[in-house]
Amino acid sequence: MPRNAILEIHKDELQFSAGHFTIFSATERENIHGHNFNVNVEFHFVLAPNGISFDYRFYRSKLSKLCEQLHLRFLAPEHSPFLKIEDAGDCWFLHFNNEKIPFLKRDLMILPVANVTIEELSYWFLQQLLQQPNELDNHGIHKLIVRVFNAPGQSGAAEWSKQNRN
Repeated sequence: MPRNAILEIHKDELQFSAGHFTIFSATERENIHGHNFNVNVEFHFVLAPNGISFDYRFYRSKLSKLCEQLHLRFLAPEHSPFLKIEDAGDCWFLHFNNEKIPFLKRDLMILPVANVTIEELSYWFLQQLLQQPNELDNHGIHKLIVRVFNAPGQSGAAEWSKQNRN
């Protein structure tokens, strides 16, 4: 008889330090600051008869590489209606409410999100895991919950289920 199971990964290497500012409106944003972020993922699956569904090291490695991409970078939202990003050759300029904020290209990572918040970061990580749907099917995974923490006890989450496919 099939049994549902949950595997949660929240290892020390699933963390990154990054700078950002949250944009609240066309005229209000936080000052530039940073966090030590932690990533945690729940995998919901049907347990195979041998007591395992997949080798979780595969996802731990994938998540660790994603954290490395964000580590020691300033994160900017590509899809904010209040922020304009200008490519100026060897640097980027972020334009917000008459401010022109320069960044070297090597220091800035532009993410396809509307804001750099823990909610949006959790969605970004989830989208990275969903890029290969065959992997999820092969591992029997039918639901994922990704949480990004910016402080102990404070996280944003994004959820996907095979049933809803969103």
